[in-house]
Amino acid sequence: MPMIRRLPETLINRIAAGEVVERPASALKELVENAVDAGATHIHVRLSEGGLAMIEVSDDGCGMRPDEIELALERHATSKLPDEAIEEVETLGFRGEALPSIASVARVTIESRPQGIADGWKRVVDNGALLSEGPAALPPGTRVRVEQLFEKIPARRKFLRSPRSEWAAALDVVRRLAMARPDLGFTLEHDGRRALHVQPDETLEARVAQLVARELAGNSVKVDLVRGDYHLTGVAGLPTFNRGVADHQYLFVNGRPVKDRLLIGAVRGAYADMLARDRHAVLALFLQVPGSEVDVNVHPAKTEVRFRDPQLVRGMVVSGLRHALSSGDRRSAQAPSASAMAAWQAEPIAPPQQASIFAQPWRPEARVADAGQAWRGYEQSVMAPMAARAEEASEPVVAAAQHPLGVARGQVANTYIVAEAEDGLVIVDQHAAHERLVLERLRAGGAGQGTAPSQALLIGEVVELEEVACDRLEEAAGKLAEFGLVLERFGPGAMLVRAIPAALTKGDPAKLVADVADDLALHGDALLLGEKLDLILATMACHGSVRAGRVLSVAEMNALLREMEVTPRSGQCNHGRPTWIKLAHGDIEKLFGRK
Repeated sequence: MPMIRRLPETLINRIAAGEVVERPASALKELVENAVDAGATHIHVRLSEGGLAMIEVSDDGCGMRPDEIELALERHATSKLPDEAIEEVETLGFRGEALPSIASVARVTIESRPQGIADGWKRVVDNGALLSEGPAALPPGTRVRVEQLFEKIPARRKFLRSPRSEWAAALDVVRRLAMARPDLGFTLEHDGRRALHVQPDETLEARVAQLVARELAGNSVKVDLVRGDYHLTGVAGLPTFNRGVADHQYLFVNGRPVKDRLLIGAVRGAYADMLARDRHAVLALFLQVPGSEVDVNVHPAKTEVRFRDPQLVRGMVVSGLRHALSSGDRRSAQAPSASAMAAWQAEPIAPPQQASIFAQPWRPEARVADAGQAWRGYEQSVMAPMAARAEEASEPVVAAAQHPLGVARGQVANTYIVAEAEDGLVIVDQHAAHERLVLERLRAGGAGQGTAPSQALLIGEVVELEEVACDRLEEAAGKLAEFGLVLERFGPGAMLVRAIPAALTKGDPAKLVADVADDLALHGDALLLGEKLDLILATMACHGSVRAGRVLSVAEMNALLREMEVTPRSGQCNHGRPTWIKLAHGDIEKLFGRK
């Protein structure tokens, strides 16, 4: 049996480096966090080849004396934990392993000068061995340069990705840390090119929009919720402003960027009935909790946290987001699609059956009477229905100024409502809009709270399904009854529908039950029951909404517009698509060359 022995210090540092320094972005994160904790007001980062060749972080913080520089390169030495109350730590880093771990697998040069001291000091360490030290000329603050990362450890070096991939990871690290501290200035250069620059003392909304997407400023709502000692703030994108991947969701706990499953799941739950299943919200959320209520020492990189009361945190995120969105997301997309606007400028093509009226070459002998007769025929066949609809929509134009979504003037393709507002032309997708209204009506009626009104069927309808699907429906029958959908098992492969939600009396019970079964199968146990039922409620709303292709009277159109103006989340349907767009007067004038 081999003897137990104490590992050499260099090997201990390399083992620690494997936990802390996985790639250049990991080393960069530790160095920038040190600069933040040092009280810097501006942090300058320089990278070469994505950090594979060089990482340099300069700050104007408190700086270090020569003896402190030497101590900082020893394991478990830190200035960020003044006593043993590790649960009360407020700094980003406190383990004291970052610098010695990085110095054990790379060439590290530390230069620092404390505030009020005339001279600085430099110390160079190469893979754990001291190379040199001496005076250095630099302004107050600290500069750390990391070169040749894993150069002498080929086994680690070969697992690193390409410089382009490493650069993307490094950029994400700086972006997240800059977002967490809008009071600090950040500059990031890569291979001599400035890639990011933000000024200190910005508002949270301005900093998030600058780092995520400038369009977010006009397509987001502010989140602000306080529950006791917990405080949730941030910026949440409207459901219509979404992405195909979830990499634009930035989550912070006590100023620390995290990637926590609980918070990610809460965000998904909050947007569950407002986004298509393959779309993801864009947001930045900042949760401030007492230090004793969260454990930030779960992972060496401190990207995971553990909450003392996870259900409180989850409920706070969901309710905070939904409250913010319900008060601000009556808005839809802020501007029509650029490609759609370009299509408006194409030369119109007359229908084939009418082309002979307008496309004939001009002949002097042509009689005006013939032309007049041709036009009257065209007017009677094509324009008469439009005139009848316009006569039906005889509400005064002045009334448009009284309503944000305007007054209905007609219907296009029996699918889109055209309304005149005071500041432009509003086009509404009638199915998408009514789908949202039905969903909110179901909620307002108590769906999911045990008080939803239901309509009993005179004769129960039997719906045949696979046995597994029936098992899922039977298991969820109690909760489905809270929505007004009353089901009973009717043999191994069938369900009996006793009642349906009162708001869905015109729907098809068989299709409704089949879709609910599909929803339960799709989400399985991955979502909490409340989130599953939210999705089921959205499915019910879809079945009870006005379909595209249905002719509406002007009174029905205006009733739909008025209800949209007072309904939360009416700016998008249950799948995250916009329910209406607006062409401002300026846009219309551009289409006709008036601007």
